[in-house]
Amino acid sequence: MKIAIIGAGNMGGAIARGLAQGTQVKASDICCSNPSRGKLDALVRENNGFCITQSNTEAVQGADIVMLAVKPWLMEGVINEIKYGLDYARQTIVSIAGGMTFEQLNRFLQRDGIDETAVRPSVFRVIPNTAIAIRKSMTMIASCNASPEQEQLLLSLFNDLGSAILIDESRMTAGTALASCGIAFALRYIRAAMEGGVELGFYPDQAKEVIARTVEGAAALLLAHPESHPEAEIDKVTTPGGITIKGLNEMEACGFTTAVINGLKASK
Repeated sequence: MKIAIIGAGNMGGAIARGLAQGTQVKASDICCSNPSRGKLDALVRENNGFCITQSNTEAVQGADIVMLAVKPWLMEGVINEIKYGLDYARQTIVSIAGGMTFEQLNRFLQRDGIDETAVRPSVFRVIPNTAIAIRKSMTMIASCNASPEQEQLLLSLFNDLGSAILIDESRMTAGTALASCGIAFALRYIRAAMEGGVELGFYPDQAKEVIARTVEGAAALLLAHPESHPEAEIDKVTTPGGITIKGLNEMEACGFTTAVINGLKASK
């Protein structure tokens, strides 16, 4: 299986690095294109197996999956550049651009002078988060005109880079807020807790490790016991009159839950 990744920026580069560390695709089967050479050279310094090029049309030749990891405002131009060289009957197209709908993508993919009534491109929208570079992403996937086999292939690829779920396009914006924006929200909590830790007497690096490990442990508890609920785990450490419940009540008095919900809604 050969994969072309157009765009070697933060997300495209992270996907390439994650795939190369995984079990399903070799670095030599990943071809990355980017208009500037610097980001491509950085990839090769990390793994000299990558195929790199500054030509998008060259990158997609022979690819089974074409991943478009470019900014939304660049998407139409990039698709216009490569679409007449694509084989819609064989190649799967994956957009990593947040907010770019299937309606827009399919409109960009229309080719003048070609009868495509019998063959429509299989298109996916994929929203990972930056933890994909270390194979810890939570990735949202939606499909359009794709077969069950293609859907399973995309799920398998991105499950190898963390965890992935297939959702309807109508939930893609909410999924982006929860997972893609959500990693920033989780990091902001860690930063805030670090500041509190420093005030309580820890050095910043100590506080960072303590909080990061604590968050990692909290997540691991829920993943190890999917039938459990966060509140059930909270109840285990909130003894009557204890310090944990006092801290939780103070956070709620300052609007903790409301702030999180409002932040998620604002990210849609």
